Amino acid sequence: MWLRPSLVRAEPQQPMVDAAYPRPQLVRKNWTSLNGAWRFCYDDARRYVRPGDITEWPAEITVPYPPESQASGIGDRGFHSVCWYERDFDLAPDDGRTILRFGAVDYAAKVWVNGRLAVTHEGGHTPFWADITALLDASGHNTVTMQVEDDPHELAKPRGKQDWQREPHAIWYPRTTGIWQTVWLERVGRTYIDKIRWTPQVENFAIGFEARIGGDPADELSVEVHLTQGARLLAHDRYRVVQREADRIIVLSDPGIDDFRNELLWSPERPTLLDATVRLYAGETLIDEFTSYTALRSVTILRDRFMLNGRPYLLRMVLDQGYWPDTLLAAPDDDALRRDVELAKAMGFNGVRKHQKIEDPRYLYWADRLGLMVWAEMPSAYRFTRSAIKRTVREWTEAIERDYSHPCVIVWVPFNESWGVPELTAVRTQRHAVEALYHLTKTLDATRPVIGNDGWESSATDIIGIHDYEAVPERMTARYGSEVPPEHLFDRRRPGGRILTLDGYPHRGQPVMLTEFGGIAFEAQRQAGVDAPWGYSAAASAEEFATQFEALLHTVTHTGLFSGFCYTQFSDVFQEANGLLQADRTPKLPLERIASAVRESRNHIPGGV
Repeated sequence: MWLRPSLVRAEPQQPMVDAAYPRPQLVRKNWTSLNGAWRFCYDDARRYVRPGDITEWPAEITVPYPPESQASGIGDRGFHSVCWYERDFDLAPDDGRTILRFGAVDYAAKVWVNGRLAVTHEGGHTPFWADITALLDASGHNTVTMQVEDDPHELAKPRGKQDWQREPHAIWYPRTTGIWQTVWLERVGRTYIDKIRWTPQVENFAIGFEARIGGDPADELSVEVHLTQGARLLAHDRYRVVQREADRIIVLSDPGIDDFRNELLWSPERPTLLDATVRLYAGETLIDEFTSYTALRSVTILRDRFMLNGRPYLLRMVLDQGYWPDTLLAAPDDDALRRDVELAKAMGFNGVRKHQKIEDPRYLYWADRLGLMVWAEMPSAYRFTRSAIKRTVREWTEAIERDYSHPCVIVWVPFNESWGVPELTAVRTQRHAVEALYHLTKTLDATRPVIGNDGWESSATDIIGIHDYEAVPERMTARYGSEVPPEHLFDRRRPGGRILTLDGYPHRGQPVMLTEFGGIAFEAQRQAGVDAPWGYSAAASAEEFATQFEALLHTVTHTGLFSGFCYTQFSDVFQEANGLLQADRTPKLPLERIASAVRESRNHIPGGV
């Protein structure tokens, strides 16, 4: 008999609210986490307009866990469209600036400091900030108040896998409202470096570096970059700031021979990072300093192959939705994010497809450091409206800007399975939306492949992704084996009644990848009166599960068609119990057996690594 994952997981650990530095590629020493206890209330009747309207706070919430989660101390998964947060902090004004930063707040936020409006932001997955220097109280005692609007029924906004029904159903899960990533304060000088951007150029053995200056104007500004790999000094240069920007190419000494070059190139097998210290000077006076990192790594498409650092590379990925039983979209702590990266690698995968979630930057940090490629995907809206497209464009642009410099990010995916654009075959405006997001993404980042719409109905795309949950290996071979004529592959209808490419977009030789398959559960069945955990197919025992998993991987990697794959999925997610791990990350099979099947696949695809 099956039990819901929430009933079979291990006892939850005590929530950890002490955060690691939330923005790992621009790390300053002078910062303070505001995670922990905040005052909290719902405002379904919309009675409150501004700070001070709430005279009594009925609850306390633990930030950064959303109120729907058990770890937050609220645990209310009902329908609430407005909520309020408030907390005090002690910080006196100084000669510099104070920046208040939010990692992610779902969905529309309005923030006051000491009763004065500091910032507004719309978009549930991307960061925002406010310079609150002028809002701090001279006494040092301050209050930050936030109103969050998040209509649980609104389908014309990017919401990913958050359910619009009261209870999670099918492939949708509990909602996330309000704060779900770290809140923190940062002290900087009156003039400081606001943003940086790293662009590896493997073909030139160089690193592009950009810095943007924030705060007050200042004369004779220059930026110094100290770049090392271990004990080896790679660059120590200083660049003049022109019109509040520095933009330079740092050329490294090219060792020439591949054996020496590979020591500096980033890959899952050898995740070499280049550590940086960046300083801002006004004349000869140091006015800002922080640490960062980058890597030498290229990702390109050459005919039907994905190329990593100029060599064919087999993508062996697992679909990861980034949910936890007690904390939902928020990670329990930084160790949990690191452990997820370690588990994916321990199972033999070299990449993850982060499905319908813009993941916490701390996950990307561990993927960078430990060596795991990440396929980044925009959370979907589910209605096609002008508002939905404008919201998607704005938030997707912010996500690309935030994550551009992470070497682990190798592919961008703005749409999945035609969600939010359900009539692609018939409605030209929806095709324009997909094509526009593809070209916008290529404009914002010319260094990575882009999939316009993953799964089916491809138009503008660098990779054709196929989603197919066929459980019988022989049928998989009949669909994708080497004997199948190309016209049958692309002209026949696929599972779900969808075509692979739209009219006017024939296959032009791009790589073809099976980007969703598998989804096997142990003996999923319906319990009386409730939706039991389920999978796309079922196994009655662990041994049967292992046999089916190994047979599917063997079939997929022997077709000769696919230049990469993504197995569904990393872990169980609430009612969807088709993970390789339980929801609490307990393996369903020995990790060594999973890894053996995954790694064996590299021997059967040309260029497999």
